[in-house]
Amino acid sequence: MSPTTENTLATPVGTTLERYIMRKQSEFAYATGELSQLLRDIALAGKIVNRDVNRAGLSRITGAMGEKNIQGENQQKLDVEANIRFVRALTNGGEACAVLSEEDEDIIQTGNVNGKYVVAIDPLDGSSNIDVNVSIGTIFSIYRRVSRIGGPARKEDFLQGGRAQIAAGYVLYGSSTMLVYTTGHGVAGFTYENSLGEFFLSHPDIKIPRQGPVFSCNEGNWFDYPEFVRTFLTTCKERRLTARYVGSLVADYHRNLFTGGIYLYPPTVDKPEGKLRLLYECYPLAYLIEQAGGVAVSGADVLLDVPPTRDLHQRAPIFVGSADLVEELRCIATK
Repeated sequence: MSPTTENTLATPVGTTLERYIMRKQSEFAYATGELSQLLRDIALAGKIVNRDVNRAGLSRITGAMGEKNIQGENQQKLDVEANIRFVRALTNGGEACAVLSEEDEDIIQTGNVNGKYVVAIDPLDGSSNIDVNVSIGTIFSIYRRVSRIGGPARKEDFLQGGRAQIAAGYVLYGSSTMLVYTTGHGVAGFTYENSLGEFFLSHPDIKIPRQGPVFSCNEGNWFDYPEFVRTFLTTCKERRLTARYVGSLVADYHRNLFTGGIYLYPPTVDKPEGKLRLLYECYPLAYLIEQAGGVAVSGADVLLDVPPTRDLHQRAPIFVGSADLVEELRCIATK
């Protein structure tokens, strides 16, 4: 046997997502296996979407559908594809009684009336970037239902507020595909190994630096931003922080999570309530960043404490990232 072969065989394969979930199951508030299965279902759908994204240019599923979704945004072919994949996986898994998706106006009842959980999801965030081969992602949030088990899910199951989340995370489809999630006990990251078809633990305890060298926003909207945002961005430039903005929420968030920095999607003149959706974009990313030692605010208010309205597709501003940077912005916002 050659030295190279010996070295390869001596290298451990690593911890799979499945094994990690089993080890951590005792940390769940309700350690009966349903939440573990729910995370597996999300991972399975992520694998399928990863495959679809990788072959999008060859299978003619790039480009727009020619229709608009409930948000009034141009619906991409892959938006529809990813929505089907995740809803189907969560339905077949049996643990989710309902799904709230960016792509659908109303709650999607899975038919699993005995399911104890509901999932709010943006199946494919930044999908317009697929045509130019830019990283995109999936964002999800999980709640334990409050409605009667045995009946259909209700709005109240999704309107419990950000602090009621029991798990949240995202899948990044980039140069490598990663699943990053939290169940309220820190943040773990898993990298997808294509040849084995498995997610492996690659980042066991992710912590965002308290400071960071990056600010991420669309400066093309500078003149539409509130004064406190322009003041903060000016101080960032005076300190020679680096501007980095992909225009894909998960990609920008993921980079700043690892390097330190702040992501900003402020209110604007034409979108005074903000653009990103509270339940399946802002809440889950805020929950995850707090678990990683960061901060998320909507301006003066902590994002997880922003109360939901009756609108399932409620929008909110978001400023999220390294604690020192976000708190600095928050101080300016409260003056």
